[in-house]
Parts: sequence; C-alpha cells; structure tokens
Amino acid sequence: MADQMATIEDSQEPSADPLDLPSSLRVISLNCWGLKFLSKYRHARLVEIGHQLAKATPAPQIVGLQECWTQQDYLAIRELTKHILPYGKFYWSGIFGGGLAILSKWPIEESSMFRYPLNGRPQAFFRGDWYVGKGVASARIRIGTGRKDVVEVFCTHLHAPYEREPNDSYICHRTAQAWEIAKMMRHAAERGHMVLGLGDFNMIPLSLAHRLIEAHSPVKDIWRIVKPDSAVGAAEDSAEKARGLVVPSSRMCLEEHGTTCDHRFNTWRWSKQMKKDFFKGKDSYIDPEAEDHRAKRLDYVFFASQEGVRWQVQDVQVGFTMRHPTLLCSLSDHFSIETTLVRHPTVGEKTEDKVMTSFLPVETYDEILAMVAKYNIRERKQRRWRLRHFGAEVVITIGCFIAVWWSPRNFVAFILMLVSTLGLSAGVLDGLMGGLFVGSEIRALKEFEYEVRLAKEQALRAAA
Repeated sequence: MADQMATIEDSQEPSADPLDLPSSLRVISLNCWGLKFLSKYRHARLVEIGHQLAKATPAPQIVGLQECWTQQDYLAIRELTKHILPYGKFYWSGIFGGGLAILSKWPIEESSMFRYPLNGRPQAFFRGDWYVGKGVASARIRIGTGRKDVVEVFCTHLHAPYEREPNDSYICHRTAQAWEIAKMMRHAAERGHMVLGLGDFNMIPLSLAHRLIEAHSPVKDIWRIVKPDSAVGAAEDSAEKARGLVVPSSRMCLEEHGTTCDHRFNTWRWSKQMKKDFFKGKDSYIDPEAEDHRAKRLDYVFFASQEGVRWQVQDVQVGFTMRHPTLLCSLSDHFSIETTLVRHPTVGEKTEDKVMTSFLPVETYDEILAMVAKYNIRERKQRRWRLRHFGAEVVITIGCFIAVWWSPRNFVAFILMLVSTLGLSAGVLDGLMGGLFVGSEIRALKEFEYEVRLAKEQALRAAA
C-alpha cells in the first residue's frame, strides 16, 4: 500500500450513528464513462447517476466509481447523495487523474492512492492509460466499535485490452496490476478486516488475471459465488465457445451472467446506424429474448469476510440499466454490479487461522514468467531503437547546422533549421522514453518477475 495516508477530505456529519455494526451492507461498483471532452452528455449523465444512487432501494452504503474524471461531476454526485453517503473521497493520480472515487455511509479513517508500477506507455498518448496514472484507490472505513470492525475498500480500473488475449500487447501490464491489487487485498485480510475489491478490471471471469486475484488473496468474485456456472466471456469468445452452451439472450446475460459491458440494452454499444437514428430521435426496440453474442462481464465486486464475523452474499445483480429520463441514452457505457452482504450472528472462523494464499498450478507461473520474458525482449528492443533514433537525430541536427553555413538561399537555410529542430525534438522525446521510461518499466518488470518466481517456489513446496 502507498506510504502516504491522507485524512478524509470534504466529509460531513452523518445522519445516523456510524458506530453500530450493520446487519447488512449494500455495495455498488460502476464505471461512469466520464471522460472530459470525449464522453457524450458526460455531465448530464453523471448527474443522473447521482440521482439514481440517491433513490436506489435498498440504499447503497459503499460505492466505488471509475471513470469519474472531473471534480464537477464528483461534487454533483456528492451533493445528490450526501443524505445516504455523507463521506467520500475523490482520488488524484497521474497527469489527468485516475477517475476513481469512493463514497461511504461511514467515516473514512484513512485513504491512499497507489499507482501501478506497470501502467501503459507514454507513447500511446491516444489511449491515455499512462497519463491518467491508473492505480488502486483505497479507503479504510469503520463500520462498528470493535477493533476490527473495518471495511477496507479497494477501487481500481485496470489497463484496457486493445486486442484479444493472448495477443493483447498490454496483457503483461494488466496481469502485473492484478498481482498488485491482490497483494493489497491479502494484506488487508491478514489485518482481520473485511475486504471489498471494486472496479472495472477489464478482464473476463476465469482469465489469467481473475484466477491470479482469487489465488493470491482470500477474496472471491461475488457473482461466481452466487452463480458459479455463469459465462466466462462473451458468447463469441473462445473460452465461452469451448463450454458448448447455447448463446444466451439479452435478458439471461443480465440475470444469469452479470454482463456489464457491450450489452445490447446499452445505447452506447449500438451499431453506428442505430446510434445515428437514435440521435435523430428514432429509438430502437431491443428484444430481451434475442441472442446477445457480445455482452461480457468486466466489472467486479470481490469480497472477503471480516475476522470473527461471518458475512455472506445475500444477492447480486446488474444495475443502472435504466436510461436518462430526457436524453434517453444509457447512463454509462457500462452497467453496475450491485450486491448485498448480510452479517450472521454465528461467529465465523478467524482469518488468522486460515492460509491467506492459495496457489495457481506451477505451469501458470511459468506462463506468466514467459509472458514477462517476451515483453522484456520487446521493450529492450524498443529501447535500443529509441536511443538510436535520438543519436541519429543529434548527428542530423549537427549536419544541418553545418550545411547552413554553405546554404545558397535563405529558404534553404530555413528548411534545414526546421528539419533539424523538428527532428531533434522527436529524437529527444524518443530518447527520454527509451532512456528513462523504458528503463523504469524494465525495472518494474524485474520486481514483478521476482515476486512471481517466489510464488512459484512456494507453489512447488506446497505441492511436494
């Protein structure tokens, strides 16, 4: 966890005594799609998200938001929900902010923002993952008077997949990010606290990152606790096709498979023609019983119970499927995951007596190590080419400066100076990325590789 801890900001007095240990806990995780300048109807949609949170039944008590990028949107949601969620934290990270926020019925005792060491590449400016400083927003929330009556909430948004696995060039980053948040949740559980991992994890169920989280921390995917036979991807994905099941309907995707992304009910996932007609005022009817080939689950609530208290999952559902009352568009390009946890009077088994980490098959660690080695070779090659480009541009610039002395025309001298300036600027940027960024990335890879090797050794000892 990050070294720096911050006292909660912009808190208000709660309307009820926050020190009574609740009998149930209502939790919501939602990717708001609040990209400034890029997301259509951004502020109007996020204001309506605030309205829907404020009137939700049962009322949410802990909410994790992703892609809530601006203070304007965050403060609007805070104002609308302050009667049920009087505490909140907007998390700052990177150049443009991480887009993460946590709202709570109870006081937030401590908070921190941990930025992932492997977190995209600055040259991919058109994707923006590196610039927003993706990481884990964490909040320590006290829900009772006991020493361990604490919920540690971890809200995150992992690196987006831009190609299908295993050909995704960022799969190494996303796997390393899953490793980091798994460690944080494991450490929280070892302190005897309840753990909630909320967010858009950009992974499908039972993928490598998903299995890694559940193996290296005691948390479990709430949807699969309730519906263990739910889909492991979109119907068109190879993992789901291998199960040999029929393509689910749109209704079944929501009710049984927890699909939060690319669903046919979501107006932002409609075809170009449907969206074009929609913005002209012509709505489209979506048959709930028609097959849905693309819907998948990328959003999760992971959960581990509090030491000495048995919490169980009462229900889980997909939420925020409604549309904006006047714009008639979906409130986000994702739906929410919502769950109710119920406290049972029976004292549960203490977590300090449990093994907090299970292990993946040894060949899975070999798979991760091979992935790291492959990515390491790629980045070292990139580093060499970028440094060579920098060196070549320095030589070209010096050559242009010398050529200016014998330039027969002023416009020729101008062209030489322009070429040298632009070329050197590009070379310096490439040199900085190759010499500094790629260097730091390779060092982060070494740390990740070392930790995976340690886990592999422990898995081998456990299997012996």
